[in-house]
Amino acid sequence: QVQVVESGGDLVQAGGSLRLSCVFSGSIFSRFTMGWYRQAPGKQRELVATVTSGGSTNYANSVKGRFTISRDNAGKRVYLEMNNLKPEDTAEYYCNAKSIVAWGGNYWGQGTQVTVSS
Repeated sequence: QVQVVESGGDLVQAGGSLRLSCVFSGSIFSRFTMGWYRQAPGKQRELVATVTSGGSTNYANSVKGRFTISRDNAGKRVYLEMNNLKPEDTAEYYCNAKSIVAWGGNYWGQGTQVTVSS
């Protein structure tokens, strides 16, 4: 069974940086597109960034130029480097693993809280 576990959330001042990590287990990592999503209180979960096994990335407009997603295929990990954090980045951040095959499943972690103080 696929599992993804996030870590790295913290309280940080505006303008600061954080790196989130997600460890994947239970299947073949290269068969999954990995992503980070976030959900702020009272809002819907939204895409932050995704990365394919080949390294192609996609970002929400709100984080372009500030956040960087990367993956370590050998270590089965995905990272989200967040710079110049803003109070509006405050949210629960979730790691996602989406299979590239239709029957492979879509998996979520439990989330890690990022709080940016002004």
